[in-house]
Amino acid sequence: MDTTAPRSHIWRFFRTCGLDQALLQSGDDLADLASLDQKLWTALSCPTRGVRFDATTLALLDSDNDGRIRVPELLAAIAWLSARLTSLDPLLAGSDTVMLASITTATPEGKAMLANAKRILSNLGKGAADAISLADVADTAKIFAETRFNGDGIVPAEAAEDPAVQQAINDIIALFGAETDRSGKPGVNQAKSDAFFAAAAARLQWSAAATTDPAVLPLGDKTAAAAVATAAVRAKIDDYFTRCRMAAFDPRAAQALSRTDADLAALADQELSDGQPAIAAFPLSKIEADRELPLLSGVNPYWAGALAAFHDAAVKPLLGDGVTALSAAQWQTLKAKLAPYDAWRTAEAGKEVAALPADRLAVLVNGTFKEAITALIAQDAALEAENAQITEVERLIRYHANLVTLLNNYVNMGRLYDPNATAIFQVGTLYMDARAASLCFHVDDVGAHSTMAAASKCCLAYCVLTRPGTKETRTVCTAFTSGFAQTLWVGRNGIFYDLDGKDWDATIVKIVDNAISLKEAFWDPWRKIAAMINAQITKLLASKQDAALAAASKKVDSAGAAAAAPAAADAPKKMDGAALASSVAALGIAVGLIGSAVGGLVSVLAGLPLWKTMAGVLAVILIVSGPSMILTWFKLRARDLAPILNACGWAVNRRLRFSLKLGRLFTSEAELPQNASRELKDPYADDTSTRNTVITLLALAAIVAALWLAGVLDNALPGCLKREQPACTVPTVEAPAAPAAAS
Repeated sequence: MDTTAPRSHIWRFFRTCGLDQALLQSGDDLADLASLDQKLWTALSCPTRGVRFDATTLALLDSDNDGRIRVPELLAAIAWLSARLTSLDPLLAGSDTVMLASITTATPEGKAMLANAKRILSNLGKGAADAISLADVADTAKIFAETRFNGDGIVPAEAAEDPAVQQAINDIIALFGAETDRSGKPGVNQAKSDAFFAAAAARLQWSAAATTDPAVLPLGDKTAAAAVATAAVRAKIDDYFTRCRMAAFDPRAAQALSRTDADLAALADQELSDGQPAIAAFPLSKIEADRELPLLSGVNPYWAGALAAFHDAAVKPLLGDGVTALSAAQWQTLKAKLAPYDAWRTAEAGKEVAALPADRLAVLVNGTFKEAITALIAQDAALEAENAQITEVERLIRYHANLVTLLNNYVNMGRLYDPNATAIFQVGTLYMDARAASLCFHVDDVGAHSTMAAASKCCLAYCVLTRPGTKETRTVCTAFTSGFAQTLWVGRNGIFYDLDGKDWDATIVKIVDNAISLKEAFWDPWRKIAAMINAQITKLLASKQDAALAAASKKVDSAGAAAAAPAAADAPKKMDGAALASSVAALGIAVGLIGSAVGGLVSVLAGLPLWKTMAGVLAVILIVSGPSMILTWFKLRARDLAPILNACGWAVNRRLRFSLKLGRLFTSEAELPQNASRELKDPYADDTSTRNTVITLLALAAIVAALWLAGVLDNALPGCLKREQPACTVPTVEAPAAPAAAS
């Protein structure tokens, strides 16, 4: 598509935070979107996940089902609407109700759309309505409730007029499960019908094999019981006769293949019962060469019941009532008589329809039920082409309601810069640290997202959201654009409200640290200076305390040694004040440092006029805070939401800067309501009067010392206390001159 060719449409743009964006104010703007140079589109692609937008509309727009909405798909949607509506102006209202008069009859697509809209309204009993809404098409079950056929290829039992056919459909549903048609009723499609009748035919054919071959059922209806009883002991009887044949081959095998004395002894200390698993591993009976297997006595207790059942169900009917011990030859004969039945059972077919009696299956297969159901399905499917247009009515209504909202988050970001609206990528509001942050984004992978989003120059907090009641979890990225960053840390908790009104527990799991506000930049250097002073004082006090503790420990060791030595003249005891002296010395040093700093400042300002003094103080403030604020100002101006959205899967085409004013809207800080009253007296405040008095006295002492060092107080002090001359000087006595030498 050539986007550089001249166009007749005149576009209007609005400017926000230095970005010119196209206005979408009329149907002509929408219809001519294809003529807008894509370099001027704010986004060129957006994901279908992680956005606050109608999911069905996104699915309809995503024609290639790749999970992304691209420019050609939006242009295709506009072209689709242009062929069906008289004008695109109604789209700007974003209504989910379409007036029938707005559907064009000048195109085949419009005529078909109007006919289907009227048909839906007619099925709903609203034939006289002049508009159709999303609520009208949302419940397809209601639309098709009174119709026998709806073009989906699924027929419920009610679609058949013959009760016998209805029962056949119900049989298929009971055995193969139901398909739900557009009316919401359970039914069958062609695949299920074919599978049912194929299984029924195979079942009948398999059943017929047992009646045509007498060898399959040698005991008639009792053959199955005989086979089950035989299968229960088959492996154990085979094992027994194999061991006996080995004993005939080599007499030594009789003892070796029987359980040893140790095996029997292992059972001696146990509390035995016939059903003990350890007994099951022993042979059925005593192992001897060519020995018959007794069935009713002298057998392994564990298998006695199974052998008795085998004797009653299989041996007596097949070999005779007098057989109470089974020879190897008789065993082979019995297995041979049951082999056809076993093979027949192995080849069982149509298990899916085994729940239906054979006579019922015969009625269904030999009748015309299959043809009748196939005819009903074909009759329903014949309406597919016509009724498929009904789903297009829903597409029309959803585009009518939602497309312009998407375009205002795609062609431009008008909703992002509108304080009364919410962009589709904003998923809720995070309340944390007396702030409400509304610039929250859905995140799938924190690591990958944070790597890309760091280029935004924004302070980002990644939070894991949980709802313990429903076990739901999700992750969001929140941009903090106002306040202080130092009060945010990994592990801090808050509350997140999504746009559905649900509340989530929020916990910070990662922070991308960047500048937040000029207020923070102003105080940051002073905070660092205070932290440095505090660290130095703490370090000094700690070192003095360690030294005092070491000295005290040394004294304790010396005292212990002296007590162990022979008695001697006691040395005079010294007062132990090391710890107190060290602390006082350290405090004195700290006060001295502060006094020196204040003295240096006062010496510079001494003698200056008040306005110069104030200008000097202001200069100091600017020197300390100015560079930080200037640097932060440039950083804040460089903030860009585009990297964050690109990390979310968007293809943002242009920079999305935001001003300091807009940043304060995205993150609002706690403020008292207007006209609120406040009690300033805190009944639970700590008593700090003593502390404040000490600090005040120390500060005054430091100021006086600084003024004295600067010589400011010389005019008010006696001569001996003045800074500019030695205190209490002694007059100098001149020595007498030496006498002149005699000439």
